[in-house]
Amino acid sequence: MKDIFEKCYEPQMQDLLREADIYPYFRALESRQDVVVKMEGKRRIMLGSNNYLGLTVEPEIIEAGVKTLEKYGTGCSGSRFLNGTLQMHYELEDELKNFLRKEDCITFPTGFMSNLGIIASLVGRHDYVILDREDHASIYDATRLCYGKMLRYKHADMEDLERQLQLVPEEAGCLIVTDGVFSMGGDIAKLPEIVALAEKYGARVMVDDAHGLGVLGEGGRGTASHFGLEDKVDIYMGTFSKSLASLGGYMAADHKIVDYVRHSARAYMFAASIPPTQTAVALAALRHLEAHPELPEKLQANAARFRKDLIARDVKIIEAPTPIVPIYTYTPENTLVKQKEMYEGGVYVNSVLPPACAPGECLLRTSLMASHTKDLIDEAAEIIANVMHQDDSAILDQLHLM
Repeated sequence: MKDIFEKCYEPQMQDLLREADIYPYFRALESRQDVVVKMEGKRRIMLGSNNYLGLTVEPEIIEAGVKTLEKYGTGCSGSRFLNGTLQMHYELEDELKNFLRKEDCITFPTGFMSNLGIIASLVGRHDYVILDREDHASIYDATRLCYGKMLRYKHADMEDLERQLQLVPEEAGCLIVTDGVFSMGGDIAKLPEIVALAEKYGARVMVDDAHGLGVLGEGGRGTASHFGLEDKVDIYMGTFSKSLASLGGYMAADHKIVDYVRHSARAYMFAASIPPTQTAVALAALRHLEAHPELPEKLQANAARFRKDLIARDVKIIEAPTPIVPIYTYTPENTLVKQKEMYEGGVYVNSVLPPACAPGECLLRTSLMASHTKDLIDEAAEIIANVMHQDDSAILDQLHLM
């Protein structure tokens, strides 16, 4: 019998990257998640976080977490289905459903598990799921776990989406699942066209708004609000780990749909509930967002300034109206070298490599926060531009020989 661990001891990509000293992952923070952080002993401007509204360091939100820890302890020690429900879970769900203008809401321990639970519950053996090719990995994993059939359309290609819809048998159910804001490219789903096609063919629409909540729409209500389509999207899914500075995920929809998932999602029924402190932080962050609807506007202004700074310095970016600003680097080697040089120069950004992007379309993903100052934005843009215009041909030639 072949040893199942044999593959673990074969040369891996991470081994080659470590040997070349361009391994970009698992950098340790030594400070709070903020606009400026301390990583591995040095000051870095943080442009690699999804802390879009900067709420991880908001005093009133921290205080809510501390007080809840003292009152409720460290965890719930069970699932929501059994002993793990707090009154505060209901408060969070009620306030979130009202904010999103839906009938009901359910929360999951993580955003990843939200997609697993929702899709695996709703898509049966004879149903279809249609995905944008650039949907998040959790959507793909959820589709693999459900018993339905998966179809995919080319990214943001509405003609291809219609072709896929035409493949669905008349008697089959169909769920179109799309990111609201695509996490790597920063572009926004073509939701008006998606909704129109769904209505034409009798499909339902689910939007993963992990990167849309707190970013787009009226007061940060997300992608559907951005397009004025709140009553046309059947299911909202999102996370607390980004704009709401916590951990967990949610689904908001009509009551009957939510209640069905509540009693059938294994990722909900067999998982421990969101811990008290994280629930309190998410609730406090939601209330803070409602009290400060100007925060998404400030975030957008910071992103616009950063894009303008980079373009003025002749740095090629993907232009999209979100706080995600990807920089073209094309090849994995160039991406990793540039990421390391930016890190050493005092700016943290993220490498985007296959399979998170197509071969030859590698990126450095940067993301802004509402709490970035103009001085920090300009400083980061200058460092990034200097790195991008630096000649690394000798280093890249050496890497190609490995």
